[in-house]
Amino acid sequence: MPDAAVSSPGAPAVSAAPSSRTDPSPPPGLVTIGLFDQPPGYAVNRPRGADSWLFTWTTGGCGRLVQGAVQVEAAAGDLVVLGPGTPHRYAVAPGARHWAFWWVHCQARASWSTWLRPYAQGDRTYAVTAPPDIRGRADAAFRRMLADARWTGHGAPRPDTEPTTGQVAVAHGTAARELALCSLEEIVLLATASATARAERYESGIDPRVRQAAELMDADPGAPHTVRSLAADVALSPSRFAHLFTQQVGQSPMRALQQARLRHAARLLEVTELPVERVAALSGFTSPFHFSRAFRQRYGVPPGAYRSEVRQRASGERR
Repeated sequence: MPDAAVSSPGAPAVSAAPSSRTDPSPPPGLVTIGLFDQPPGYAVNRPRGADSWLFTWTTGGCGRLVQGAVQVEAAAGDLVVLGPGTPHRYAVAPGARHWAFWWVHCQARASWSTWLRPYAQGDRTYAVTAPPDIRGRADAAFRRMLADARWTGHGAPRPDTEPTTGQVAVAHGTAARELALCSLEEIVLLATASATARAERYESGIDPRVRQAAELMDADPGAPHTVRSLAADVALSPSRFAHLFTQQVGQSPMRALQQARLRHAARLLEVTELPVERVAALSGFTSPFHFSRAFRQRYGVPPGAYRSEVRQRASGERR
């Protein structure tokens, strides 16, 4: 469940615009992107919904979006997605001084539905609160999307470092549309995957700081991790981190790191032709001898023999 404020279906929705007013939406098939920073009184009302999907990413202030019986209040870091064909309206939230947000109208790619499904609120409404550490990259992706939508095919698209509020771009060409959609896909994936990972940390029963440290090891096992560096990454003292990690995982941080490095080495042996010494170095082992000994203890055979066995099995399965 995202952190964005959401009213459950059936809850009374506060009107975001007079019901008699109807605002147009961009035609389907195009990719239209804009950056707005609106004062109180700004409102859009579409009693028939839109023919395209609407993606909003709030960067400041607060907005209120109502689709069907679902109402969402969006603050900084909230990605709210409204599917087509359902009446909706949105406005600066009551009491807010402004609402700064990126918005995109387009046809969503089919793969996005899987990522968004855990954040469904009903009535084709999805709300995701992205963790603070990915918001800078999401903002950069929107700036890139604005530049890509304007691309004519000459030179390289140049994103504005500080885009001006009120800008709107329409991607007419096929290449411009696909580039813009690639940036939006990055945003949807970043927001949903990072929010899911954060929820799993808190719901697994393992301290989220311990889980985060384990994820850092798995993501980059070849990095020069130490108890001190990992503890600093999760804002714990080295002694407290080592005790907590060992207590919850059942092995010390350095033992867990070695296992992560051996798993990474096994994958490199399976899918590359890199020399064993290079595999050892890329997996974080400074000594090829120590690597070979640790690998044999873990997998029962030396690294070279492991690679040969994997290739032989794969060859037999293809016959």
